[in-house]
Amino acid sequence: MTDRKQFLNDANKIVVKIGTSSITKKGCDDTKENCSIDPSFMDSIAFQVSELRKNGKEVILVSSGAIGVGLHELGIAPKPREIPIRQAAAAVGQSILMQYWSDAFSKYGMKVAQILLTYEFYSDRVSYLNLRNSISTLLEYGVVPIINENDCTCTNEIEAIFGDNDKLSAMVASKIDADLLIILSDIDGLFDKNPKTHSDARLLSLVEHITPEIESYGGDPTSFKGVGGMRTKIKAAKICSMAGCYVLIANSEVKNVVMKILLGEEIGTLFLAERHIRKNRARWIILARASGTVRVDAGAKVAVIGKNSLLPAGIVGIEGSFDRGDVVKLECEGKVFAKGITDYTSEELMQIKGAHTNEIEGILGYKNYDNVIKKENIGILEELN
Repeated sequence: MTDRKQFLNDANKIVVKIGTSSITKKGCDDTKENCSIDPSFMDSIAFQVSELRKNGKEVILVSSGAIGVGLHELGIAPKPREIPIRQAAAAVGQSILMQYWSDAFSKYGMKVAQILLTYEFYSDRVSYLNLRNSISTLLEYGVVPIINENDCTCTNEIEAIFGDNDKLSAMVASKIDADLLIILSDIDGLFDKNPKTHSDARLLSLVEHITPEIESYGGDPTSFKGVGGMRTKIKAAKICSMAGCYVLIANSEVKNVVMKILLGEEIGTLFLAERHIRKNRARWIILARASGTVRVDAGAKVAVIGKNSLLPAGIVGIEGSFDRGDVVKLECEGKVFAKGITDYTSEELMQIKGAHTNEIEGILGYKNYDNVIKKENIGILEELN
């Protein structure tokens, strides 16, 4: 059995993601509408965070539950399909949820701050840097940042982007250089089979590498209240891995689960991180929303993966409409292998694709750069989707 202390002993900046099923009272099902907040659980989390802070740890919470709480407050049956109802429920539930968190932490002399994010937020590097600065300042003043997806303003299918905030928590952990992401839910960790249908299912204590076999263990959502499921948690672990951040999935019903995890107890499933940590800028490029696609030939792909800039000669096609400074996907033979920040618009690239560098000015009448995408503005992708 692996000694977890060797991995977790130096974890000082910790993100704790709390699923909807953990925040609401137990015993709820699809036929009931009494799935209200469980104050005792929130008090327990506040106590554990206060103890960790006494030991010099910095803790950021990512809290789901706003929609579920709002549905309960409005007396609406769980899982309505209408997006406006879910948006309204999120707006109602978020303030209630934060009031409970504020009450819980105030018992231990701590203040909380609400941060609402959307996926589009991560495509703007300035905003992302502002997030880092805001969180650092809050932690410096002893305030606990509590992050949630801004569901009431989402134009896409609510929770389809992040999956009960699993991906959101991973992106936050990645971008603030956290050492550990703890994902609390109503499951014990990652099993090699579905434990609800297979009595011989084995809990995996340690995952050193996320292989296709490990990914195949991801299943459907565990309960009607949360939408994450194990699949989104494995994706979260992949995002954190390339940032050098460990991920631990555990059952929130374990008493003082966060403190026990930090003490190295064998709880849940620990995902190790890559030894080679990608630069923060490359991580931002990889996770940012792409505005279009640049298709390249095999030679250009080899050059880009070999840490060279992308030249117009290697471009064979353009998809979408984008401007200079936008993030675009790089695709070869139907597979996206990288993302990058383009120095030319889609219209310009349509004209200079396949051309040599010394021909750019003759075609456009001007030349921005020799390179279409500079090597320092390229992030090589791992399969995250």
